[in-house]
Order: sequence, then C-alpha cells, then structure tokens
Amino acid sequence: MATRALLPEPAPLAETRESLLAVPGIHCAGCISKIENGLPKVNGIESARVNMGARRVAIRHDAALSPPDLKAALARLGFEAEALADPGLDVAAAENRALLRALAVAGFAAMNIMLLSVSIWSGAEGATRQMFHWLSALIALPTVAYAGEPFFRSAWAALRQGRTNMDVPISIGVLLTTSMSLFETISGGAHAWFDGAVMLLFFLLAGRCLDSMMRGRARAGVAALLKQTAPGALVLDEAGQSRWSEADVLRPGMRMLVAAGERLAADGRVLMGDSSLDISFLTGESTPVRVQAGDVVQAGALNVAGPLTVEVTAAGADTVIADIARLMEEAGQSKSHYVRLADRAARWYAPCVHLLAALSFIGWTVGGAGVHQSLLIAVAVLLITCPCALGLAVPVAQVVACGALMRQGVLVKDGSALERLAETTEAVFDKTGTLTLGRPVPRHLDRLDGEDHSILLALAQASRHPLSVALRQALEAEGVRPATLDPIREVPGEGLFANHRGVPVSLARPRSLITLFELASEYRHGADVHLLPFTDALRPDAAETLAALRAAGLQTLIASGDQPEALEEIARATGTTAIGRLRPADKLALLDRIKAQGQKVLMVGDGLNDGPALAAGHASIAPASASDASQLAADIVFLGDRLAPVAIALRAARRTIRVVKQNFALAICYNILAVPLAIAGKVTPLVAAVAMSLSSLIVILNALRLKDSAK
Repeated sequence: MATRALLPEPAPLAETRESLLAVPGIHCAGCISKIENGLPKVNGIESARVNMGARRVAIRHDAALSPPDLKAALARLGFEAEALADPGLDVAAAENRALLRALAVAGFAAMNIMLLSVSIWSGAEGATRQMFHWLSALIALPTVAYAGEPFFRSAWAALRQGRTNMDVPISIGVLLTTSMSLFETISGGAHAWFDGAVMLLFFLLAGRCLDSMMRGRARAGVAALLKQTAPGALVLDEAGQSRWSEADVLRPGMRMLVAAGERLAADGRVLMGDSSLDISFLTGESTPVRVQAGDVVQAGALNVAGPLTVEVTAAGADTVIADIARLMEEAGQSKSHYVRLADRAARWYAPCVHLLAALSFIGWTVGGAGVHQSLLIAVAVLLITCPCALGLAVPVAQVVACGALMRQGVLVKDGSALERLAETTEAVFDKTGTLTLGRPVPRHLDRLDGEDHSILLALAQASRHPLSVALRQALEAEGVRPATLDPIREVPGEGLFANHRGVPVSLARPRSLITLFELASEYRHGADVHLLPFTDALRPDAAETLAALRAAGLQTLIASGDQPEALEEIARATGTTAIGRLRPADKLALLDRIKAQGQKVLMVGDGLNDGPALAAGHASIAPASASDASQLAADIVFLGDRLAPVAIALRAARRTIRVVKQNFALAICYNILAVPLAIAGKVTPLVAAVAMSLSSLIVILNALRLKDSAK
C-alpha cells in the first residue's frame, strides 16, 4: 500500500469520517497544494488527500460536517465539487468529451482562418482584405468563446478567490489578441490576428486533452481489474435452497456454490469440493492451483475443474482483488504528479511574455506613441512570443517517435511515457509471460514410443487444463493421431484416467517432489511411469535484451511470484539477479524500496498481479499477451515473442528527449532574437504571425528526424 509522507499531523478529531468528492477543476500541482494545505485549516477538517488522476479529494473530517459543508470549503478555495455518491455523476468522462469537442472546433476554425489569411498575406487590398477579415472574425469570435471556455472559467474562478493560475495569462492573451483584431476589422485596419488566437487555443487544448486521456486510461485499468470478479453467485440458505445474489449483497458467512467455469464473486474458504483454480491475477502463473476443503480462495479466481462450496470471508471492497485495484489507483497517483517539460517551461514562460507585452505597451505609451500604436506593438509581442513552437516542442517529437515505434510493433499509449522511460535507471522484469513466452512446452516426448504418443494425445484432448492443451498442441504438430480409449474419466485436481486395450492409462498430477520446482505431468501406461516435465521457454532474445539494457546503463532485476528455486535457471541464463515468492503488494513494496534509493524504475510485466507495480513504475511496459488490466496500466505495449522492443523503446525514448531539448533550445533562441525586435517596434503584427509560424515549422522539421528512431 502507498505510504503517507512523514509530516506533522493535527490531533485526531473525535468521531471522524472520510468523504470523497469529485473536483473537476484540479489541473496541476498548484491545485493539489492549495487543496491539501487549505482544507486542513478549516475548522472540523483533519486532512485532505488529492488524487489528481481521478480528480478526487478524500477528506477526513468531523462527522458533524455534511457534504454541503465540504463543498462550501472547497468553493472558498476556488474549486467546484460534487459528492461521488450523486447519481449519474461522471465528471471525468464529461470533461473529456467537452475538451474533445472544443479541440475539434478550434482545429477546424484554425484551418479555415489560416486559409483566409493566406490571401491577405498574398497582398489582398481594400474591400477584399476587409471581407477576409470579417469572414475570419465570424469564424473566430464564436470559436474563441466556445473553445476558450475551459480556460476562461478556470481563470475567473482563480481571480474571484484573489489568486492566479496558468489559465489567467492564457485568457488575457487570447482575449486581448481577439479584441484588437476585432477593433482593427471594425476600424478598417490593415491587420487582424484571429489566426494567432485560435491556433493558441488549439495547441493548448491538445495538451489538455492528452492529459485527460491519460487519466482516463488509468481509471479504465482499475475498472478492467474489478471486472475480473463475478457479478454474483448462487448462495445456499439455511434450508439448503440456492438463490442468485448480486456481488454487492454478499456478506461474510454466506455459502456460495461455484461451478466449473465460473469465477468467484468474493473471497472465502472452501467447505466442500476438490478442484483447481486459475489465480493468475495474484501469482501471474497460468497453471491452475489445486484447492480442497479448508483452502482459502480469492474473488476473481476462475474455477477450472469441479464444483466447490465456499464460505464467504470477505466481499466487495474488502476482497483481495479490490485491494489490488486500490494499489493500482494509489500507485498511479504518484505518476499523475509528473509534470512534463513543456508544462514546467510554460509555467514561467507565459507570465514573462505577458509582462513583456504589458511593459511594451506602458513604455511606448509613456514615450508618446499613442494608445493605438502601443497596443499594436503589445499585440505584436504577444504574437511573436506565442508559445506555439514551445507547445509543439514535446508533442510533435512524441508523435513522430510513437509512429516510428508503432512500425516496430511497439505501441506507446501516452507520449509523456517516452520522457519517463528515458529517465529510468533500473528495469524490473516479471518472469512468466514477460521474460518467458507464458506457454508451457512438453519436454522429453522423444523418450516415448509412437503408441504412447497416441495414448497421450487421446487423453490430452479430453481436458482443457493448460498442460493438457500444451501437450495436445505439441503432439498434433508432430502429426500424431489419437488412440482409441475406453471412456475417459477426469477426476478434478487429479487427472485423466482410461483404459487402452484393457491396460490402465492415465495423465495425472505427478507424485514426485520435482513439481515443487517445475511444471510436470505424470503419464502411466500399466506399470510404466513416465514424468513429463514442461518448460516455459525464455523469449528468444531475452538474454541479449537484458544485456543491452545493462549496456545502456540500466540495472536489471527479476521479480516473480514463483518459488526461488524455479527462478535459478532463468537468472543464470539472463545474468540477472532474481527475487521470488512475491505477491502484488510485495512487488509494489520492492519498487518503493528501489525508488527510495534514488532509482527510477522501468517495470515490465504481464499479469494482473503486476498491475499495481506497472502503475507505480516511473515507466512501464507490457507484452500484447498481458491481461487487459496490465495493458491498460502500462505506458507501452509491445507485440510478438521477442523482448527486443523493450531496448528499442528505451533507445527511441532517449533520442526523443534529445530532440525535445533541441526544440526547446530552438524556441528559446527564436524568442531571444525576435522579442527585442518586437519590443522595439521593428516587427509588425503580420511579420510577427509569419515568424511565429516559421518557428513552429522549424520545430516540426527537427522532430521529423525521429522517423528512424526505432531502428
């Protein structure tokens, strides 16, 4: 579980409770700081914790405070809030849809206004120029009002509380540029700059949409994990009658009937039955685990053999799978605090730009240039310093690099993941399904004759056990035909039994202790007994990939739920240290210890049990064969059986960051050269608009060098 910072806490309040509120206005680290520091100052509130990814605030408060009181406290800080229990509330989804609509409107308007501007730049004069200005105004005015609404609303909320945020200078720049353009159009002026205002909104909305989509994927990962549990179960009453009960009404002490092929709806203890369960969401291993009376079982486990009667010990939010979901959400919280390079630069860049524009206006007005001329110079400063090139520095490089990686079978879900990946210093790998292919392969079949092969195939075809499926596929690939057996009997948790020409044959659980260290089945043909070991083969380039990562400066480590003895061969083959017998919380704790040492962890895993660790890693990668929840929790997904995409992604990420830094340098150099000229009144608004577009074009051309970054 995530740990809280060791900060002095106020004395605990009597009869406290915790409430969750949705706060859609949380956009940055400053919002988090204001809420977490401001709410505890309110009488009756003990603490507040913000989850930026989910846009939620958990408030521990005196039981006497009601939700309206908490909403009022947040309103005094400048944030609107709603209780999560309110029916139909889906703040994040609604916000995402609104941002996408605003982005689409701004993009469409920007393209059309730029087309109209081309004619003006080409020398249109008189009535023709005025007509194009008015057409641009008719497009731009409603666009600015609609697409700029998220920024205007946020800026106004901050100003009402006597504070500022990044949306305040953005709103000033957009409104001033639009107002001056409208004034010039009405007065018959030669220039208007509607294109600059709308383009600025488009780029800003693109960045905000990317952030919203990233948070949505994090929420989807938790939702996909919770879907592993059954929606309900057959429950036995005291009279022995069964009835269907929804999962949310299950309580400890109830008895569930779980048929073969069903998932458990709650944690419990087996009362009757003997079966095998697929608990890969806990261990990451696909091999079912035998359970019988007295064994503890978990919600989400798939019953693959016989029926079970289970006494419920924990349900709903108290189950193990719910704990894993909470781990994923809390671990993802640390990632949501990550601020991209462009955001850090823009935090200081935009206020400085607007200060320069204001000083230019004051200076020229005092110097006798007149209000109109001073405003034109101020607008020229705003346009020539429009952070379009700065805004493109990161996303264009990310888009090009992501496209190059996609052609190599590497799917990057979030462009900012490349920045985090480039910063990693240690790589932690799961074993089964990550370093290995996750597909058991039978060994030593050549030690058996053809008749035994036919008997084995007939037995294997009668079961859906993963080892039986692997055996069937291997024998069918060799062209083996199944033998004719007497009716096959499957004993749950034991194996398959039949007769061949009057001789007993079986494919069953081995009785040898070797099963503690590797996968195996036991084949009996009369008095002859043969142990059939299975191996989960390493990915063909696993050792080379881990060596390449170490050569790139990363430390490597294997963290698995397997027994330590089962990891020895993998560790030797890859030249990597391995740690075994780790549960999901153990893996998360391991990552926390590594991060406490100053390392930035790349987590590579595939199972549901890896979900919290994938969410907690500085960057995370999963194979396409991973569970849905793990793919959603990971930043990057790679296709195929090779592990090389991990090293390829790291190399491309580092090249991308180099190009991003070059783009920042180009944008800064452009402003160092252009801003003094604009302040000196040597640049007209038209030249400023052209210069702004050229700076953006240079940044784009530099980013296009990443087309081959994945090779």
